[in-house]
Amino acid sequence: MSAAATKREVRGPLLAARRAMTPQAVAAAADALAAGLAALVPPDAAWTVCAYVPMAGEPGGPGLPDRLAALPGVARVLLPVLRSDRDLDWAAYTGRGSLVPATLGLLEPAGPRLGVTGITQADLVLVPALAVDRRGVRLGRGGGSYDRALSRIRPGTAVIALLHDGEVLDRVPAEPHDRRVSAALTPSGLVRIPG
Repeated sequence: MSAAATKREVRGPLLAARRAMTPQAVAAAADALAAGLAALVPPDAAWTVCAYVPMAGEPGGPGLPDRLAALPGVARVLLPVLRSDRDLDWAAYTGRGSLVPATLGLLEPAGPRLGVTGITQADLVLVPALAVDRRGVRLGRGGGSYDRALSRIRPGTAVIALLHDGEVLDRVPAEPHDRRVSAALTPSGLVRIPG
């Protein structure tokens, strides 16, 4: 069986587990992740953070961009804009009212686009994932958008996947194009990937 087919098989139970979480459990996990993020960003930094607007049930909750923007060490939050070729453009987050509905049920910033290289401005990149393994292999939803975007980050930029507890696995299927993360943040804490 191909790695792509195996990935599809692994995604099913992970998505089902997320759907089974109560709204209270999702909110509590988002609060714990916010506390973990606050501990990662030095208060005297002036970081640009690339993040995303979580979909229903995704780690971080819908308030993730606002929580990041409120951190003392974050000067700017950039959010992805899905292009027609499935690559990611980037735009500055200027508040919940600046988000517009987009394809695939996503919310995206309506402001000026920075281009696909906007991610190179990031001091920290937060990525969605369904799971991450102990090698740093990230299992996403299968579009390849983040693998393309992560190929552009500056060397040494931390890439952290936000996950629910139980989503750091021993091993997930990998393909040659998969970009690895440097850590996973769960409600229980940060899991660093040996690099």
